[in-house]
Amino acid sequence: MADAGWSASTMEAAGTTLHVARAGRGRPVLVLHHETGTLDTLPFYDALAAKYDVVVPHHPGYSRSPRPDWMRSVRDIAVVYRGLLSELKLKDVALVGLGFGGWIAAEMASMAPADVSRLVLVGAMGIKPPQGDILDLAITGYIDYARAGFHDQKAFDRVYGAEPSTDQLEMWDICREMSFRIAWKPYMYSQTLPHLLSSVRAPALVVWGDDDRVVPQSAAKRYVEALSDARLEIIKGCGHCVDMEQPDALARLVIDFIGRE
Repeated sequence: MADAGWSASTMEAAGTTLHVARAGRGRPVLVLHHETGTLDTLPFYDALAAKYDVVVPHHPGYSRSPRPDWMRSVRDIAVVYRGLLSELKLKDVALVGLGFGGWIAAEMASMAPADVSRLVLVGAMGIKPPQGDILDLAITGYIDYARAGFHDQKAFDRVYGAEPSTDQLEMWDICREMSFRIAWKPYMYSQTLPHLLSSVRAPALVVWGDDDRVVPQSAAKRYVEALSDARLEIIKGCGHCVDMEQPDALARLVIDFIGRE
């Protein structure tokens, strides 16, 4: 982490313990990771940290953050992260949500429409796709599920290795169990979120891989329709994990959208 200037700390927010990584300077950007957890750093995170003050919390019960036994909904995580921003004294934050993290970001934006400068949703869960279904973790092995996030399996191998470590396999299993606790019925979407999104006034960028086999592209169109000021970008030759498969392409889109000082 030192080479990219990252620091890691443990913080308390809304009575919840969080592992938080931070790097860079400038406009504040909160990056919210996938349902498969996150590695400590990724090229996409580094690219944003070269331009902004980037905060990457590990979701409660995912990766390095301990599991709160009381937590039962994705909106609970959104409330915790609103508390985290308060603890960090950050305002007018740009939210970048990846997959499951996109759902959390959308919930956060609906809670405080005036306190979000930009909203970026990448392959976001949280809305029921009009066509197709979100890939079911319960009937998909966690290795197969992680691989399903990539159009090019060589890209998966670059990120996780052709044979992921035992620690990584255990982490995917832990993340899966937490997802079942908070996002099971209905599975990986909210029945209320589409109605609440109309209050969001921040400009939104919705990004999808053209070969997303985890969240159908029809969900992207519904997000664009629900938000008052949103545009859609499709990344060709890319799966669900755009941030890991094509980090440079995604970083260019996000930096152009959020802007520079």
